[in-house]
Amino acid sequence: MKVECTRLPSGLTVVTERMPHLESVALGVWIKSGSRNETVDEHGIAHLLEHMAFKGTRRRSARQIAEEIENVGGEVNAATSTETTSYYARVLKDHVPLAIDILADILTESTFDEEELRREKHVILQEIGAADDTPDDVVFDRFAETAYRDQTVGRPILGTPETVMSFTPDQIRQYLGRNYTTDRMFIVAAGAVDHDTIVRQVQERFSALPVAPLSPPVLDTAQYTGGDSRESRDLMDAQVLLGFEGKAYHARDFYCSQILANILGGGMSSRLFQEVRERRGLCYSVYAFHWGFSDTGIFGIHAATGGENLPELMPVIIEELRKSSTSIDQQEIERARAQIRAQLLMGQESPAARAGQIARQMMLYGRPIPNEELMERLSGITIERLTDLAGRLFFDTVPTLSAIGPLDQLAPMSDILSSLNTKPAAVQALAG
Repeated sequence: MKVECTRLPSGLTVVTERMPHLESVALGVWIKSGSRNETVDEHGIAHLLEHMAFKGTRRRSARQIAEEIENVGGEVNAATSTETTSYYARVLKDHVPLAIDILADILTESTFDEEELRREKHVILQEIGAADDTPDDVVFDRFAETAYRDQTVGRPILGTPETVMSFTPDQIRQYLGRNYTTDRMFIVAAGAVDHDTIVRQVQERFSALPVAPLSPPVLDTAQYTGGDSRESRDLMDAQVLLGFEGKAYHARDFYCSQILANILGGGMSSRLFQEVRERRGLCYSVYAFHWGFSDTGIFGIHAATGGENLPELMPVIIEELRKSSTSIDQQEIERARAQIRAQLLMGQESPAARAGQIARQMMLYGRPIPNEELMERLSGITIERLTDLAGRLFFDTVPTLSAIGPLDQLAPMSDILSSLNTKPAAVQALAG
């Protein structure tokens, strides 16, 4: 398999990877712009635009878009995140021209019809309501809002009912024209593709995209604040998320943070799963994660449990964090490294997952990253680096706590802060 990359004169980048054993192609348009690129008055417009792109163009109605791709057995969808948006399709190799035509149509010829917009606003209101009824989603939204108070990076992607209902077609066009420019867009295809053919078809159909502005928009630098967010609800279980400021994608400790998250809570053999769930039976779900952004990150531990377990649960989690800052086994590092390697390689067996991998690498690093280079970055991670990182992550920063459910027995934040501020001797020695 070979990755080929072409940058068109317009600034648009086209990347393909041929997977000759396949009969299908996964392709899409990835935009380096998401909810974080909204202005104060645009909260939720990035997600609304993603919906409206499929609601009719100058050449196709919303129904025609759906029927044309499904008439050939294909599928088309989209997704909005904090820093990116993607529009993607999967079709058999003979129908790649149709998929490219539809993706180009919805991104360059959408009409943003008033009646379609009115209907879609109500669809999104239902989506916001459904999300609010899902505590394990809400706890993450509240966490982000608390960790990055009053900043776009911390706002829920869906927006609020008030902001969503206020948007006009002109506002959507303004957001699109400002952010969907060729310097921020990557067209990636993986599967049964021919690179030169894809490039030619993209050049023909995406010529109407706006080019890079002379003064491109600049994101405000994220400012992690931390804090405490609790919402008591009459639920069977409590959702608890304890987190800290993690590392940005380009930070030296980004991959080290990924390994640490796997060791603490990356699977059934992880420390938290074994100690909290298997040995003590304090919850039915517990895991750790590390998410990177362009200039910050989040390292978190999520647990779902009955309210009566909270008095014991939080001290046990904090103790496991403490242990990770003093002692990690080489075997744990090897296991975490093997997990990441397996996830990477297994993902490359799917053309859709592979296209997504390549797109993320292009947006983050400006080039596809060979597997060997990724594994080399992981191979340099040592016990000393991990314990040092754990000490800095968990004991040198302000935590963020987000919790929803029966919380009467959840310790006050002052107790949690007291536990985290009592550094183990080894970390105090490292601090000098």
